[in-house]
Amino acid sequence: MRYRRADVAGATYFFTLNAADRSRSTLTDHVDALRESFRVVRSRHPFDIDAVVVLPDHLHLLMTLPQGDADFATRIMLIKQRFSRQVPKGERIGSSRVARGERGVWQRRYWEHLIRDEDDLRTHVEYIHFNPVKHGYARRASDWPHSSIHRYIERGQIDPGWGLAVESAGLFGE
Repeated sequence: MRYRRADVAGATYFFTLNAADRSRSTLTDHVDALRESFRVVRSRHPFDIDAVVVLPDHLHLLMTLPQGDADFATRIMLIKQRFSRQVPKGERIGSSRVARGERGVWQRRYWEHLIRDEDDLRTHVEYIHFNPVKHGYARRASDWPHSSIHRYIERGQIDPGWGLAVESAGLFGE
């Protein structure tokens, strides 16, 4: 069975990319390599990063493609490949990956969602920025260093206190 993905040229997409080993902090341990991977791919295959957050084991990204271009799959593949080449080897690799000559840094598949309208965009930007709080990595969204929320705060689009965890919700086990 072949998985079908949306392919709307010039559109904005939300992505979730997961590390293969969700028990490790591969992405944040090598965040500079990840940033470099994004920079190099963007220089060769332009796209806008509308929002992004990098957590230890996964990342969320809002990407807008240039007009007339619907090829997000190549961009995601190249980001994952470039990052994988920069991360020191040592991950466990299953036999199917060995047979294909693959590393075990990323899960093969990723989640993508075509952004439908401004409300959908706003919802996903907020989801991205709140994600470190949701997972218990930060008490307030702006406390997490690997997030585009800092760009939004600098532009005056988000208040620095936005996204505060509520202890009574049990987010921190307090």
